[in-house]
Amino acid sequence: MQVLFLGTGAGVPAKHRNVSAIALKRLNKKGSIWLFDCGEATQHQILHTTIKPRRIEKIFITHLHGDHLFGLPGLLSSRSFQGGEEAVTVYGPKGIKTFIETSLQVSSTYLRYQVKIVEVHDGMIIEGEETHIEVGKLDHGIESFGYRIVEKDQPGELLVEQLKELGIQPGPIYKKLKEKQTIEWNGSKINGTDFLGEDKKGRIVTILGDTRLCSRSIQLAKNANLLVHEATFERGSEEMAHEYFHSTTAHAASVAKEAEAKELWITHISSRYIEEDGESLIAEARDIFPNSHLANDFSETGIITRENT
Repeated sequence: MQVLFLGTGAGVPAKHRNVSAIALKRLNKKGSIWLFDCGEATQHQILHTTIKPRRIEKIFITHLHGDHLFGLPGLLSSRSFQGGEEAVTVYGPKGIKTFIETSLQVSSTYLRYQVKIVEVHDGMIIEGEETHIEVGKLDHGIESFGYRIVEKDQPGELLVEQLKELGIQPGPIYKKLKEKQTIEWNGSKINGTDFLGEDKKGRIVTILGDTRLCSRSIQLAKNANLLVHEATFERGSEEMAHEYFHSTTAHAASVAKEAEAKELWITHISSRYIEEDGESLIAEARDIFPNSHLANDFSETGIITRENT
């Protein structure tokens, strides 16, 4: 998996930061894209990347403030003109269904594909073939959610050398063993489970919406390979952050530290901070959690690899 930041600003667009949108590039056979938030002009940001809108299969909205939402009708509409015919599922707080249906109806927008809309709630689990996603309610001025994406574990590699020592050569039989089936070989039963290495543990990516510092953030980020956390304000602005239901660089770093996450990316940076402020903002986070990174528009993480258990 890779994470591509399409917009990293808070509230209003700035010259060097558009408003919130994050693409999770799933490096599976389908090459599907999951989008988290869709602020104004997200489709313009996509034009500067290799993302194809038709590859977007799921969209997760953290909350219904405009800087996370106003780009959604335009993206859905343009996707229809750009060859998108596969269904899209949109997840978001109560009200997302009304917003989408009303905006498309008033603008007489016709889509060539189905849009399924799911309104989420705290503790909801979204099950998929390869992942399950936990939804958690955060502490913001309106209902705001975080999403914990957990890949399901994969079987370990087949222990080919051990099989060859038994005289079992590569072929269709390997597929059966890989699937943990039991086979007959020279009068003995061979169980595939005995010839598999350690399971490859699924990766965890946690993407949080706008929030004050809260315990639910820590729960959602527990042992995450990658945590994306807002940092609207600099360290020392904790009183202002609390008043406006947001977090500081120090808040984000403390969540990553307490959750024992492996890597932190801070985003949703207030437009009060100019481009040159970036170094001081990330330094504040690294004082608490060294493996912190500042997300800029079009920042992209490396491939988050699976690990053996």
